[in-house]
Amino acid sequence: MNEEYDVIVLGTGLTECILSGIMSVNGKKVLHMDQNPYYGGESASITPLEDLYKRFKLPGQPPASMGRGRDWNVDLIPKFLMANGQLVKMLLFTEVTRYMDFKVIEGSFVYKGGKIYKVPSTEAEALASSLMGLFEKRRFRKFLVYVANFDEKDPRTFEGVDPKKTSMRDVYKKFDLGQDVIDFTGHSLALYRTDDYLDQPCCETINRIKLYSEQSVTKHLKGHCKDVET
Repeated sequence: MNEEYDVIVLGTGLTECILSGIMSVNGKKVLHMDQNPYYGGESASITPLEDLYKRFKLPGQPPASMGRGRDWNVDLIPKFLMANGQLVKMLLFTEVTRYMDFKVIEGSFVYKGGKIYKVPSTEAEALASSLMGLFEKRRFRKFLVYVANFDEKDPRTFEGVDPKKTSMRDVYKKFDLGQDVIDFTGHSLALYRTDDYLDQPCCETINRIKLYSEQSVTKHLKGHCKDVET
C-alpha cells in the first residue's frame, strides 16, 4: 500500500463515497477506509441476515422460518432517489454507482374510498386513471401538459403565471383542479409532507412535479425499448 496520499477518507457512507469519488475523478490520490467489514456506513444494506443480528447485537440466530440468511438484504436507511435528479447524476459522475444497486419502483399509490389507485403522472395515465372523473381527467391532463412544457428560463411557457410570485394554490385554481387531485399532486408527485407549499411561489413545486413525471416517461421508454429488443 502506498504511504502517501492527497486525501484520507474515513467511512464509506454515501457522503464519504461522493467526496472520495469527486476527488478521485479530479486526479487526487485517495485512501478510503472503513472500520466495518462492509461498504455503506450508516446507509448500508446488510446481508446476510446473520450480520444484521450482529450489527444490532440481537441474541441468538435468525429463526429457520425466515429462510436463508443470504436471501435478505436490509437497508439501514431506505433511500428514494429521483432517477433524473441531481443526486443520481452526481453519483454517476463520481462513479459511486459501482458500489450501489438501484431498483425501479412501479409507481406511487393512494388509498381512496376503500380502494388503492396508482397516481397518474403522465398525460396518458391521467386519461386512463379511474382516480378521477371524465372532466377532471381532462383538466389534470391539461395541467400536466403545462408542467411538461414549463421552463423557468422561457417566459413564453408561463401562460400568465409568475413563477416567483404566483402561489401554487392559484396555479391549481387556474386549471380548476379539485381537492382530491390537489392532494395527490402535492403529496404524491411533488412529495411534500405538508400543505405549506400551497401559498408559496409555484416555481419549485412545478419543477418537482416535472421531475417526477420525467421518471415515469423514462421508465415507459425503457420498457418499450426492452419489448422491441426481445
